[in-house]
Amino acid sequence: MLGLDVCEFGGQVLELLWLTVCYRGLLADKKDLRIEEEEDDRNLNYIAPVQKSLEEIRQLDKDDESLVKYKQTLLGTETMPAGVCAYPAMANVQVTRLTLLCDEAPEPITMDLTEDLSALKEKTLSLKEGVTYRLKIHFKVNREIVAGLRYHHVTSRKGLTVDKVSYMVGSYCPQEEEHEFLCPVDEVPRGMMSRGHYKVKSHFTDDDKNTFLDWEWNFDLNKDWSE
Repeated sequence: MLGLDVCEFGGQVLELLWLTVCYRGLLADKKDLRIEEEEDDRNLNYIAPVQKSLEEIRQLDKDDESLVKYKQTLLGTETMPAGVCAYPAMANVQVTRLTLLCDEAPEPITMDLTEDLSALKEKTLSLKEGVTYRLKIHFKVNREIVAGLRYHHVTSRKGLTVDKVSYMVGSYCPQEEEHEFLCPVDEVPRGMMSRGHYKVKSHFTDDDKNTFLDWEWNFDLNKDWSE
């Protein structure tokens, strides 16, 4: 249980560029990959590219005019985009919001992930059974290209795991504006046996196993929104 716009398309193109300049083969398009059970990278047939900085990428193939222009289109001509990385100690990837998009919801359902995460554990969202929804992840990349971002979460009820999902978000370059990733459409279960309280543990990671954010949140699955 509990994503193609311009930003997502740019992420796919950037991942292709990343693998090209690192001379690695792109084995498969894994956008919107859903993993029902935990699998390692070998099961996904995915090899993480060697980490390179923006400046290293710009210096590669300097004699190839077409590739240089292509990289400038995606990465810009400066070492870093203007206004990015004003604070060098800032994390390279900052997850800022998680939004649940549902046409039937009476109001937007958004989690602010820049504030006290422990407060999220004390709050409980209310969801109506049987509705369809999509999760949208908002995040910033501040300094260097990040490869193979992934979103995972595990849902449990009464201490038992009832669902696991993992989505390949892609690779992104730094920019002043937030990136957005829209997860595939999913459906909330329905029926009396499904109603009740659920806990969710979410993680945002990359190919190098860096964890950029861990957070927990809760929701009650009800017969209607107002319960």
